[in-house]
Amino acid sequence: MHPRAWLAALLCMAAACVHGQIIEFESGGLRYLTLSKSGVTVMFAHLPSTVRQYAIIQAAVANGSSSTRVIRPEDFTYRRSDGSTLRALPARTVIDELLERASRTDVIRLVTTYEAGLFGLPRFVSTNGYQQRRQAALAEVSSTRIKAAAAASAIAFVETRLRPGDSTDGAVFFATQGKPLGPGTLIVRCGPDLFEFPSDGVAR
Repeated sequence: MHPRAWLAALLCMAAACVHGQIIEFESGGLRYLTLSKSGVTVMFAHLPSTVRQYAIIQAAVANGSSSTRVIRPEDFTYRRSDGSTLRALPARTVIDELLERASRTDVIRLVTTYEAGLFGLPRFVSTNGYQQRRQAALAEVSSTRIKAAAAASAIAFVETRLRPGDSTDGAVFFATQGKPLGPGTLIVRCGPDLFEFPSDGVAR
């Protein structure tokens, strides 16, 4: 499948609706919300498993605009219904924690959960996402144990420079002491645009 096939599908869905309208759909047992502004499309779903102290969402960003955009995990925040706000952690913070303290079970659960959601999307093939990072990571190591850790680190959403037509995906981590995010609003800033997704904070 062409790497931009899923991007074209998302942009077609966005064009079919009123500008700024959130589209909801289910795939691979997960409920996704997607929103387009100024040609940029953001999509996410809550993942059902927590790992260590983190609640996790699967996020994807596609740049269908005419300008380059930079997106980082720190551009994701979650405003809870009580008014408190959680900011997603930098990829390096999460990776260091997972590589130092995560058990083999943690790694397997994280990889299995993420890939189940990712591969449940028939048109989801990003140009700068998990698949590309995972292949690069696994090409550099030989140890089975290190391969598992490298695969886990490849999942984390990293700072990415998206040229027009580019897309990326990854897991975004919020420190919640291992509890679900709960009801609130996911807020994503991508360049001058702000995306807001009201959410119950639970994977379903």
